[in-house]
Amino acid sequence: MNSLGRISTTVAKRPLAELQWIIEAGFQAGVPASVVSRRKMREPLPLAMAALAILLAVIAAVGWWRSARSLPVHLPMRLSAELPTGAIIDRFAGADVTLSPDGTRMALVEALAGGNFQLAVRRMDQSDFAPLSGTGGADQPFFSPDGQWLGFFADGKLKKVPVEGGETVTLCNAPGFPRGASWGDDGNIVAAFSNGSTGLVRVPAGGGTPTPVTQPSKEKGETAHAWPQFLPSSQAVLFTSYGRESGYDYGKIDVISLKTGERKTLQRSGSYGRYLPSGHLGYLRQNTLFVAPFDLNQLAVRGSPQPALEEVSINVNGRGDFDFSKTGTLAYVSSKGPAFHFQVFWLDSTGQTKPLHVTPGVYENPRFSPDGKRLAFEVATSPVLADIWVKDLQRDTMSRLTHLPGRNNGPLWTPDGKSIVFMSEFQEASGLFWINADGTGEAQRLTESSWQSPGSFSPDGRRLAYVQLNADGNGEIWTAPVEGERDHLRLGKPEVFLRATFSATDPAFSPDGHWLAYSSDESGTSELYVRPFPGPGGKLQISTRGGEYPVWSRKGRQLFFLTPDWHIMVADYTAAGDSFVAGKPRVWFQTNLAFLGGNYPYDLAPDGKHFAVVMSPVESQEQKPIDSVVVLLNFFDELRRKVPPGKN
Repeated sequence: MNSLGRISTTVAKRPLAELQWIIEAGFQAGVPASVVSRRKMREPLPLAMAALAILLAVIAAVGWWRSARSLPVHLPMRLSAELPTGAIIDRFAGADVTLSPDGTRMALVEALAGGNFQLAVRRMDQSDFAPLSGTGGADQPFFSPDGQWLGFFADGKLKKVPVEGGETVTLCNAPGFPRGASWGDDGNIVAAFSNGSTGLVRVPAGGGTPTPVTQPSKEKGETAHAWPQFLPSSQAVLFTSYGRESGYDYGKIDVISLKTGERKTLQRSGSYGRYLPSGHLGYLRQNTLFVAPFDLNQLAVRGSPQPALEEVSINVNGRGDFDFSKTGTLAYVSSKGPAFHFQVFWLDSTGQTKPLHVTPGVYENPRFSPDGKRLAFEVATSPVLADIWVKDLQRDTMSRLTHLPGRNNGPLWTPDGKSIVFMSEFQEASGLFWINADGTGEAQRLTESSWQSPGSFSPDGRRLAYVQLNADGNGEIWTAPVEGERDHLRLGKPEVFLRATFSATDPAFSPDGHWLAYSSDESGTSELYVRPFPGPGGKLQISTRGGEYPVWSRKGRQLFFLTPDWHIMVADYTAAGDSFVAGKPRVWFQTNLAFLGGNYPYDLAPDGKHFAVVMSPVESQEQKPIDSVVVLLNFFDELRRKVPPGKN
């Protein structure tokens, strides 16, 4: 069965009807005593034996039938819910699948052609998903307790929309990179903003100002609180606490009472904790769903965790891609098979591609060395683990550059090609670092901030532009003077270049150092702009229908960028003094590049004629898109059989 809409609910009707006919026939055969008597008189022994056989058959049949009717038919059933043609589940961002509490609807984030995302809802008694208008760019949907609304994140906001379609309502700002939300039956939503680093907040479901619920404890080594879930009656919240250890598997499943403020840890070495109405605490570890009996009254685990389901996907945000209803249905995205299989290609101005790095993997932020002979990029091995490697393009060799724990990304060459600056995340030593490009020596710290991303060096190497998240989770562009010698780089006093209520990212210096390109969502959509550096002066919008990830040509007067559907665009420009004039952008390469969750998928070689691009190999059979969700019916019955539940 390939689709829930094509599932037949008429199971074993004919055998049951035939059984009833046998039973009725047996009773009828034994009831007419006069008929039986006459047959006994004629053939006493054969008839008696026949009657006895019929009686025994009737007794056995009646017993089997009554027994079968008394037993609940709750065997687990595995089904598949298919997405519409042309829509898939993005392997990087996941589906964020969610079920309504009564199990009648499923919602998820579907990826469309061109890298666009939207919410789609499907009634479980129908065969198709219906897209919800006004939900472009949606992330992490969740149902209201009555199943009539869907909450979600989009455009830096927490929003909601009726499941039947209608006007989208903005509830509050949701700065940074949210990490989950849950809608309680008390009329409130609990959510995690800013990557969970600011803790959990509570927001009225009708909209309003968020109020704090938790705050990560630096003394205990906590870095984020994420993936909250209201427990029944909304008097307590389950959530995941992350520390300085690398990887989502090192989280703790905690619970906090909203009445007393008391907090305790229920499970260590896990992530994405969830209370299951079957009476269990569930969490993920190494793509396996573990469950343990859970006493809801005492908020305590009452037994050892047991594996319940394998191959459950966890997306780049750390969200477990599964959900369940109160009726015992579980829906999830399978992690079976290769999660991400990209390759790095050469791309020329004619649109021709040829392999540059053919080993399948997750490659992000390719960056050419100033002489074009080496290519640095990060290789991600999990959502929170990545290291920077350097490929020698002449010798076709690879060497690992970074060895810090956690995620090391965003390589940026110094103009002399001798060092690389990068960002390190999810660990005690987070911030900006630099390391010798030849791999000698250890990585050295440049900044102490918890979230900064390197953007661009000025051509003379004297200034570094980078992005800093502010308290609201919006990106600000800062620059700092580069000081020190090759063996001991350091940054001078930083200065803000662009600070506003919107988010600005991707700073890139022009080849002459007099202009800075960047992307900003001040219009409601990310567009590409250019400003004079260091200023003063106004901005000039370059893109017309969305634009991010600027790359300047070093050989010609061209500025490249990506559209929201991940096509390469180019705009010719002229610059003289304080004047900058850009032509109308045109498509440079029509094929979509890989969506890498906010990372650069391309860079321009110094010759200005070739790109290094990250793409999915079209001919690869391993890169089969995910176009369905696995659905397990009667999942709770199986859990109760394998792991007796706690008290509800």
